[in-house]
Amino acid sequence: MTSPTALPLADPALAERIAARLDQVEDRLRTAAAYADELVNDAAHHLADAGGKRLRPMLTLLAAELGDGSRDEVLDAAVVVELTHLASLYHDDVMDSAPLRRGAPAAHEVWGNSVAILVGDLLFSRASTTVADLGPEAVKIQAGTFERLCLGQLHESMGPREGDDAVQHYLQVLADKTASLIATSARLGAMYGGCAPEVVETVAAFGERIGIAFQLADDVLDVSADAALSGKTPGTDLREKVPTMPVLLLRERAARERRPEDIALVDLLDSDLSDDDALARAVAALSTHEVVAETRARALALVDEAVAVLDVLPAGPVKDSFISFADALVNRAS
Repeated sequence: MTSPTALPLADPALAERIAARLDQVEDRLRTAAAYADELVNDAAHHLADAGGKRLRPMLTLLAAELGDGSRDEVLDAAVVVELTHLASLYHDDVMDSAPLRRGAPAAHEVWGNSVAILVGDLLFSRASTTVADLGPEAVKIQAGTFERLCLGQLHESMGPREGDDAVQHYLQVLADKTASLIATSARLGAMYGGCAPEVVETVAAFGERIGIAFQLADDVLDVSADAALSGKTPGTDLREKVPTMPVLLLRERAARERRPEDIALVDLLDSDLSDDDALARAVAALSTHEVVAETRARALALVDEAVAVLDVLPAGPVKDSFISFADALVNRAS
């Protein structure tokens, strides 16, 4: 029996076809993450078994529908992008000290930082093994994506240089750290679905834009979502002083307009938020500030740009599903 697709698609027949292919991806994903060593196997399957929406492989499968979505290489491409994503989560959670991931304890909370990092490395290696079967062009694309993922994380860790625009710096971080893999998901799907080069470039450009929009929507969720629904601890980024768009916009506004209430909120966010009550106060105060609505508006504007990119694609259920996919990414509650 096929599982429902992670996000709504415009056509029932297309949704059923994608769901069936996602089941095949899931089987291949479990096989790719399998290890003979029981401890390693348990750790490597920790996040895969916790679920997730499988947004990236779903986008790979959807892009392939613009050509021949039944090709076996498309399934391998979908596995590659999800393995890469899962591997990056092991590393991200260590760096962010995130206690939860997908409603379950993060891997580093169960096995410690060293094991979590090494398991992430193992999954990256399995992604590399899988992509090698797709040929040298796919290997080059995967390597470039991996480089951007690392650059995004590095630039986030180092922060903007003196004189840099903090908001623009952050948008570049999001482009590299999040959007690069989403764009590659669409690119590989279209490539191995046999699409024309102009179609491949179109869906990759779409993926780049919705990738940034997705992360901006995630920034909103960090201060507004219910942990039971989102699987994330509200305010995790605030506690760890990880820059997000609402905080950057608040700082920019406080420096420019010098409103006492904005300055007071900045001071609150800069204070020690290790105590749960203090964090809850900070989340509550930021969640009602207009910078959160501004962040959401930026996400919606990027979705509009992404949809406009699709103008060159032929009308039909696949194009309609790309549009519904984009809309759902920024209108989700988890």
